[in-house]
Amino acid sequence: MSTAATRPAGDARPGSEDEFLVRATGVKVHFPIKRGIIFDKTVGYIYAVDGVDLSIRRGETYGLVGESGCGKSTLGRAILNLEAPTDGQVIFDGVDIASLKGETLRRKRKDIQMVFQDPMSSLDPRQSVESLLIEGMRAHGLVKDNASAHQRLRQLLSDVGLPAAALAKYPHEFSGGQRQRIGIARALSVEPKLIVADEPVSALDVSVQAQVINLLEDLQDEYGLTYLVVAHDLAVVRHISDRIGVMYLGALVEEAGADDLYEQPLHPYTRALMSAVPVPDPVVEDSRERILLTGDLPSPSNPPSGCRFHTRCPWRQDTRCDTERPQLRVVSLDGVDATHRVACHWAEGIAGGQITPHAVAAELIEQVATSAAGGSLMGPASMEEAL
Repeated sequence: MSTAATRPAGDARPGSEDEFLVRATGVKVHFPIKRGIIFDKTVGYIYAVDGVDLSIRRGETYGLVGESGCGKSTLGRAILNLEAPTDGQVIFDGVDIASLKGETLRRKRKDIQMVFQDPMSSLDPRQSVESLLIEGMRAHGLVKDNASAHQRLRQLLSDVGLPAAALAKYPHEFSGGQRQRIGIARALSVEPKLIVADEPVSALDVSVQAQVINLLEDLQDEYGLTYLVVAHDLAVVRHISDRIGVMYLGALVEEAGADDLYEQPLHPYTRALMSAVPVPDPVVEDSRERILLTGDLPSPSNPPSGCRFHTRCPWRQDTRCDTERPQLRVVSLDGVDATHRVACHWAEGIAGGQITPHAVAAELIEQVATSAAGGSLMGPASMEEAL
């Protein structure tokens, strides 16, 4: 699969503020852990997103990858302000969307839409397709009269490859791929600038996945859209994305152009992810390096100190890794693009071969007791335990 070419960003000049549609700085989303029978008491936090900086240019597709539970979807929802950030700024089209409330936020939502992972659960089964599509248009004052509205609805369905007859049908009458097309049409109905696609093809068959991905690319060219695509399918992300960010345990660990990231991953976690992607060539598949990580993803309620990947990292060193959290930075390496950023203290040494991988023993991360009684944050597992 070839990587999508970078789309033109209108009249924005490279390096100017107008070049970027989204700028997220120091974004944190922490969910409180509460405990108590009569009065809830906050005894800890789940650090779902913990200090993320990223920028999305106008007209580009930014892919966000990582294993389940790393905070990808939460970050996407924070950019939409569906989850209010605990800290940090999300500047969308020159406005701090995290600070908007009430009617001002509602009006701004016209410019930011979302395509959800499960098309069936995101569509109201009691509404026809016509009702689903026109609801947002009416809410944002885009319906002038019935004739122009129906013309717009027919055009939307045509754009996503569905017949006009689908307007009278209900979600249960469509296949999974068709329902996802309806979800895309609903997002397009209010003429957004940014679409956050949260696992847009993970629930679909492989052949249907290709159709939906190609549809998203065609619509981007036609409408000048900007995408944030959240996914864990690395092949899909490489095909559709201009730039890719890799998340691990609530933080970005690497960011680069799609081709650069796949050709020369610098962070140990990204290298492990890439080694898990199968290659359709038996000779190459049998001879290439495979990196098998030890242990599970640590709990986001008690992340490791220092580099959050150090408990599973084959390149871990005795200094800095477990005490100092690395910052996302540009590295100075021959053949590496100047926009390639990585959060690793030893990226240059690993890439140059001075630091070699070693065996990793599974490390138990003890849950810190934060309740007054010093007990577990988890509830009882059975009635016998509760009694």
